[in-house]
Amino acid sequence: EGRQKARESCSLPEPSWEERLANAVTPLWRLPYQEQLQVKYESQRKILQTLASRLEELGMDAQKPGGLCCPLQPVVPSPIINGYRNKSTFSVNRGPDGNPKTVGLYVGTGRERNIVCVKANHVENIPSKHKQVAQCYEEFICRSPLDSCILFHEGGHWRELVVRTTSCGHTMAIITFHPQQLGQEALATQKALLKEFFTCGPGAVCALTSLTGSASTMTRCSHEQSPYQLLHGAPHIFEELLGLKFRISPDAFFQVNTAGAEVLYQAVGELCQATEDTVLLDICCGTGTIGLSLAHRVSKVIGVEVVEKAIEDAKWNAAFNGISNSEFHSGKAEAVLPQLLASWEDARPLVAVVNPSRAGLHYRVVRAIRNCRSIRRLLYISCKPEGEAMRNFLELCCPPDPRKKLAGEPFAPVLAIPFDMFPHTVHCEMVLLFTR
Repeated sequence: EGRQKARESCSLPEPSWEERLANAVTPLWRLPYQEQLQVKYESQRKILQTLASRLEELGMDAQKPGGLCCPLQPVVPSPIINGYRNKSTFSVNRGPDGNPKTVGLYVGTGRERNIVCVKANHVENIPSKHKQVAQCYEEFICRSPLDSCILFHEGGHWRELVVRTTSCGHTMAIITFHPQQLGQEALATQKALLKEFFTCGPGAVCALTSLTGSASTMTRCSHEQSPYQLLHGAPHIFEELLGLKFRISPDAFFQVNTAGAEVLYQAVGELCQATEDTVLLDICCGTGTIGLSLAHRVSKVIGVEVVEKAIEDAKWNAAFNGISNSEFHSGKAEAVLPQLLASWEDARPLVAVVNPSRAGLHYRVVRAIRNCRSIRRLLYISCKPEGEAMRNFLELCCPPDPRKKLAGEPFAPVLAIPFDMFPHTVHCEMVLLFTR
């Protein structure tokens, strides 16, 4: 018993819930920033070593000094280190104190069945405005007689909150609500109460530019599946980037670190080596930020994006900024791109920039790029190069394979530049330049 007490007295105290959340969401938060960059550089180096060895297995001569597939530049630091996120998603679930209406971020996993929702007040990458809106939303749902929706089949209504902010001072809140069996009149009442709370009640302190609601029976859904309904303010918020103004819809993709995106897009512009007769193909273009920021350097910009509202934003952004040499196509890249490139007979140089989600590019997209001889230069921007993007890298660089209808000459990686878009986390944005 004495030894047990001695062991207990020597053991470290249990970390607080705030520390556990910080460790889960921002695992590098204790390290000085320069050390964070070094950790990320090493992880990116290992990814390029893996790619080199995988390409060797395919019979490609890929080994460069250090066992890498191409030179790796130092990690480009983020201009802003704390509170840099322009978008945060907060969940509603049981907190450490058992409150089922806690608004925060998860500690634990569904598989382990130990999920706890912890307030994000101490998380360093989330700005204070987002924390303020989350706190007000929690106050609102705690006042509400309706339960939070923790498991769909168990009932309840109040679900996640998304907060988006811009450097222009705009704040958008998007609240997801599970209607369960409520009728239209009851739904209208809840929307009216939400609006009243955030415009005349305690939530007015948030000074929301836009309050949007989504009555959804799905975990994740698009505007087409469950239309967003504007409850207050403007339907969009606006951001300025590299001297251009961009309109952002509730579900449109926009790089989460605006200051970091400016640095990233300037580098992309240099790596494209675009001239005034170049056609820039912007695949997974979101609201058109990359293509439009480079439009002044090239002959034409062609953007492809699956989110319809983002394409509407991209077209508006082009018109508002007086950019007339761009066109944007809405639809899945694997459906749009093969059609676009199959009949490509334009003699102008064609440079492709791809910026897919973590799921990477569909195989048909890679095949269309490979089989289009006009594309000699490709920039692949990946927030998770060790994931599905690795499959894309191998598909781009492997020998021609008639069975897979890969007839085009293979690409080769020639330069890798990591950008720290996510300080305090282990994630890094990698830009890989491929040529052939």
